[in-house]
Amino acid sequence: MSVRNGKSWWLLASVGLLGMTLAQATMAAKPGELLRRQSEGSQMTGKAAPAAAQEAQRRPAYQVAERSEAAMAASAAPQLGPGVAGEHPLMPTLRWAYSGLGNLEKISDYSATVAKRERIGGKVMDYEYMFVKLRQKPFSVYMYFLGPASLKGQEVIYIEGQNNGNMWAHGVGIQNTMFGTVSLKPDGPIAMRNQRYPLTELGILNLTKRLVEVGEQDIKYGECDVKFYEGAKINGRVCTCIEVIHPVPRRNFLFHLARIFVDKELNLPIRYESYDWPKEKGSAPELMEEYTYLNLKLNNGFTDADFDIKNPNYKFR
Repeated sequence: MSVRNGKSWWLLASVGLLGMTLAQATMAAKPGELLRRQSEGSQMTGKAAPAAAQEAQRRPAYQVAERSEAAMAASAAPQLGPGVAGEHPLMPTLRWAYSGLGNLEKISDYSATVAKRERIGGKVMDYEYMFVKLRQKPFSVYMYFLGPASLKGQEVIYIEGQNNGNMWAHGVGIQNTMFGTVSLKPDGPIAMRNQRYPLTELGILNLTKRLVEVGEQDIKYGECDVKFYEGAKINGRVCTCIEVIHPVPRRNFLFHLARIFVDKELNLPIRYESYDWPKEKGSAPELMEEYTYLNLKLNNGFTDADFDIKNPNYKFR
């Protein structure tokens, strides 16, 4: 990965829905029906509703197992392989990533509901969600935004090598009425508003490559503690949690604390979270970003129609 602007290596595109319960994301003809909002705020009336809705935005719609549920005794995960005496603590993770790249390249496509939260301009944004279809070759992405209310219903399509490198997108409400489908640069100011990373950097394969590149940089230095926790769960999916800590802030490190959750069945990373060093001694680390793949479905057999703005099931016009 290119470590741009000192940003972390685990990234996903922006998304959104406030405080909802996630159902199975499928290849339904109408992606807008994939998930329904079930936030606490939507079930309340009166003056208490806005405050409750705001609080719901701060909580994830999925459940991350407590550390006490994650077999606190550290042990190398079988799929990750044990460490070797005297080697850098990150080497088992790097070996897992190296071996996984070939398998990842064999995955033709996948769909997922992606959850994210990022710190932008010093402020941690609310949780956001989106439904995504991704095809590996040519690299193609379809996104259906699930919220917040100002974004829900927006769609984006990007196909590598087409549309002069731009993505197609449409807004909702008056924006859609006035402008319809527009062509935007993925790394341009409009597409990057309140986003840490461009759409072109989406994808599990890209994530694993970035893990390798950052890991290869980190093994040049000491001051690194790595632990493996078995039994962590993401939405009921059993995972191995890899926890990486750099105790002392250095310019060569991108984070203080990072956790990677590897799905035990799929042997794929489905969640990443990273934290900056505490501003004051004794205070908690500060969240920089967290991203989670939910309801991941591999090899759906997507065709060109799944990435076509003329698809009648989409709302491009």
